[in-house]
Amino acid sequence: MTSPTHLIRGAAVALSVLALAVPSAALGAPGRPAEHPRSPAITEYQILSAGDGWAGAEGAVTGGSEASAEQIVDVGSREELLAALADAGDTPSIVRVHGNIPMNVDDKGTPLTCEGLAEGTGFDLDAYLEAYDPTTWGTDREPEGEQEEARRAAAEKQRALIQVDVPSNTTIIGAEEGAGLTGASLSLRGVDNVIVRNLVLADTYDCFPARDPTDGALGNWNSEYDSVRVVDGASRIWIDHNAFTDAPMTDDQLPEHFGRTYQRHDGALDVTNGSDLVTVSWNAFRDHDKLTLVGSTDNPDRGDPGKLRVTFHHNLYDGVGQRAPRVRFGQVDVYNNHYVIREAQTVGYGYSLGVGVDSHLWAEANAFTTGGVVDAGDLITVLKGAEIATPGNLVDNRRVDLRTAYNEGLPEAEQLAEDTSWEPRHRLCLDKVQHVAGVVGAWSGPRFGPAPGRIAEDCLA
Repeated sequence: MTSPTHLIRGAAVALSVLALAVPSAALGAPGRPAEHPRSPAITEYQILSAGDGWAGAEGAVTGGSEASAEQIVDVGSREELLAALADAGDTPSIVRVHGNIPMNVDDKGTPLTCEGLAEGTGFDLDAYLEAYDPTTWGTDREPEGEQEEARRAAAEKQRALIQVDVPSNTTIIGAEEGAGLTGASLSLRGVDNVIVRNLVLADTYDCFPARDPTDGALGNWNSEYDSVRVVDGASRIWIDHNAFTDAPMTDDQLPEHFGRTYQRHDGALDVTNGSDLVTVSWNAFRDHDKLTLVGSTDNPDRGDPGKLRVTFHHNLYDGVGQRAPRVRFGQVDVYNNHYVIREAQTVGYGYSLGVGVDSHLWAEANAFTTGGVVDAGDLITVLKGAEIATPGNLVDNRRVDLRTAYNEGLPEAEQLAEDTSWEPRHRLCLDKVQHVAGVVGAWSGPRFGPAPGRIAEDCLA
């Protein structure tokens, strides 16, 4: 049941929306297509118009826009968030998030440390490091035994705290400045018609990364949990106007064990295992290494062939290490995004566009600001893929054919072919590439009012 505090919050939100009133067509009332997503204010009733990226390929994505009054719930704690989603089931519902909700907390909201989570499981990091030190354990077998079993038990305790299962026909939206989740992993597993908007999704961390001595020359620490996980046949998903970050615990602050970073972070946003029809728009991704997988493995038995149709448009990638995105199997449209690569990043730069097995990646009219830190040919990496389309991109204010830049100096057998197998059709508009950096800088991330300054009018409704 909605508490009096939540009713007051809801009234305040309603008044703020009225203060920012725009014509009802622009707000996108239930059952009506929203106009271009660059509206002055974002409201919980907005939907994704038909044709706005792959998510709109089969019609509008409505999320919870048809929710009854009883199914519009304001939440300000982990307990309230989980209860609202569980109570709704697949009935259309809107969950409005207030404030920053930490997920690594007990039922009373008291923060839990990694050491606190490990209590009762037998896991002890010092004992784990001693047990699996490569000088004694070796490098040719994965950990097993008492401490590995304890690590798994501790990891399951954390998963139960931070995994947020989102049902079909749901809109989750930040209702005020700074609204969001810290340490959460939103799991969109096998669901349909979901909208996630206007949230700060921060520091989704794994307290108990797994040691794999066989991964590379020095072994590796592999973590779990993505901030948003679209998996197992989920479809018609809209991820819009969110901010993704590893702050406050960015990778440059993490310790090393056995010569490798003790990695707490996995992906920010992954789309895998036969998921389909996803639009990722107007988000700000900052300070994260392995950002986005489209397709989780090279094996086709996960249901990926013919699926994984995803659009990424008008996103900011600032200080990102790699996978923006890395693609397997899918037809992925990447247009009008701004990539900012810095000399001093919290994560080292690897590449932006990953061309994986049987991938069909179309990257058009994106702006790359590198300051000379990397060459244009290094913006792409090939991971068993064979082709890509790269028309009309800008690198440090110069027109560059990214595929040609990648191919330069390579033997013909190692060069990327031009992908002519398909052409994107689901776009509301295409900003001129010279305007992309300014437009994305002004409008990406959570939005609670008009963007500052003047912008180009290419795509304004």
